[in-house]
Amino acid sequence: MVTRNNTKVIRIGDKKIGGGNPVLIQSMTNTKTEDVESTVSQILSLEKAGCDIVRCTVPTPEAADALGEIKKRIHIPLVADIHFNYKLAIAAMENGADKIRINPGNIGGEDRIRAVIEKAKEYGVPIRVGVNSGSLEKELVEKYHGVTAEGLVESAVDKVRMIEAFDYDNLVVSIKSSDVLMCARAYELVAEQIDYPLHVGITEAGTVYSGNIKSAVGLGIILHQGLGDTIRVSLTGDPVNEIASAKLILKTLGLRRGGIEVVSCPTCGRTNIDLISLAGQVETMAADFEHLNIKVAVMGCVVNGPGEAKEADIGIAGGIGEGLLMKKGQVIRKVPEEDLLSTLRYELEHWGESDADC
Repeated sequence: MVTRNNTKVIRIGDKKIGGGNPVLIQSMTNTKTEDVESTVSQILSLEKAGCDIVRCTVPTPEAADALGEIKKRIHIPLVADIHFNYKLAIAAMENGADKIRINPGNIGGEDRIRAVIEKAKEYGVPIRVGVNSGSLEKELVEKYHGVTAEGLVESAVDKVRMIEAFDYDNLVVSIKSSDVLMCARAYELVAEQIDYPLHVGITEAGTVYSGNIKSAVGLGIILHQGLGDTIRVSLTGDPVNEIASAKLILKTLGLRRGGIEVVSCPTCGRTNIDLISLAGQVETMAADFEHLNIKVAVMGCVVNGPGEAKEADIGIAGGIGEGLLMKKGQVIRKVPEEDLLSTLRYELEHWGESDADC
């Protein structure tokens, strides 16, 4: 099976994917691309959260024109999402898109596909070939008696071969489905037939709650097999939420380092502090310390807290009106309950200056 270690290397702006390069996080704006100010503002927020590549929809000539100004004001590669109108794909590249996402099956005949590919050759822009379970060709639905992983893969490979026939192989491939197991199976199958980098994600995953669970399961299965070069956690709502989820998935699988990992106990009858609120505040605070690669434990009681937090670099455990500050499972000192959060922040701000990294 092809894995990200032996796929082709593709350059997207100043980023490289495939060939063993790190898995990058992608998201998509939900602003009107024509609204440059709103779109730039959202992209800058995504950048701050840790987004590596951003995609914008290009449904109109005005949106294509806006890409030029947007690109001047952001710092990560910009991908143009195109459907139906091949002229918009051409315009997007002329306005600086670092990659375009198309479905060759819905932009017209051979002449139109050729025109897009020739422009991509001229500008050196990679093409992401996207196939979605919701738009699988009728003949493939009939052939496989429904939407299946096999049908999705046949559709994707057909489109890849179509572009290759025009002597172009600067490609990224994605297959999206809201069916987690179907999606995972499709990536396994397509990886046996092509050596292009794969963009992976569970499409239409849902709200922050359900979408995170489906994405974690699906992306976990796919990435653990060595597949996937860029990922997106598709959530209904503010796309900034997608970035934290994607980072955590990658960290959990050992595919990304850096930033604080927060672990906390589920609470029980021994808990005498507002642990739920405290853990949430610690997780929010952790985002301010992306430069630290440590584990922070937030425990609910002093009975098991020190023992359960032994694997953490630093932690706090609640008691009755007070709590413990711990490092590597060793109690350092007692702290009034109301000072636990500020004490932890101080330690993080001064990490490595004294015995904080012992």
